[in-house]
Amino acid sequence: MQQTTTTLVMQQKTKILLAEDDLQLGFIIKDNLEEAGFQVVNCPDGETAWEHYQKTNPDLCILDVNMPYRDGFSLAKKIRQKSDRIPILFLTAKSLEEDKLKGFAAGGDDYIIKPFSMKELLSRMQVFLRRNKMIVAETSQTISIGNFSFYPAELKLVGEKDTVSLTQREAELLEFLCLHPNKVLKREEILSNVWGKNDFFLGRSMDVFMTRLRKLLSIEPSVTIETIHGVGYRFTISEG
Repeated sequence: MQQTTTTLVMQQKTKILLAEDDLQLGFIIKDNLEEAGFQVVNCPDGETAWEHYQKTNPDLCILDVNMPYRDGFSLAKKIRQKSDRIPILFLTAKSLEEDKLKGFAAGGDDYIIKPFSMKELLSRMQVFLRRNKMIVAETSQTISIGNFSFYPAELKLVGEKDTVSLTQREAELLEFLCLHPNKVLKREEILSNVWGKNDFFLGRSMDVFMTRLRKLLSIEPSVTIETIHGVGYRFTISEG
């Protein structure tokens, strides 16, 4: 009798790295995410999470801020040294402006304040996961910015002498500006399109990103990022 071999092809699950030192909360989050179809590694401290990050190459990281051995901020900085693209969401019980801005400065993409609902967490996660899939699917288009060549999908800004690696958020912001040149863009318009929501603390983070982009492009005289006080920004490319 001839033996028939059947190969079952499974769709690869999205891998989530969860770092939460509250064991009960960590179990609840992991259980709910797995029920939603994700593959989850849950770590009780920042150092263990860093070890697992290097082994598992996750698609998204959810990091508690206060953890033993390595806190969420320092862990995010380590992760950012390896990848500019992977989304990082912070879980925090803190609602102080300083802590939120510190999280963005460490490389975080978003934050969720405890207590939160799983529906909110899943919604925030899907925003970044969808965005990453779109970036991967894009062809490597080139945008000319004066003497710069900008590659949004590759997160690169290439000048005459140097190539600068951008973070995912910087690339998304610069791409949005390039799509709307010489136009006054309202703050809420930029936040809604790039960050997915209009939020005061995200607005402060946007200002930091704008400052960095302005510095990177400062050697190109035909390009300016102008702050329109009380309104937003204008990205101007003048014809040479």
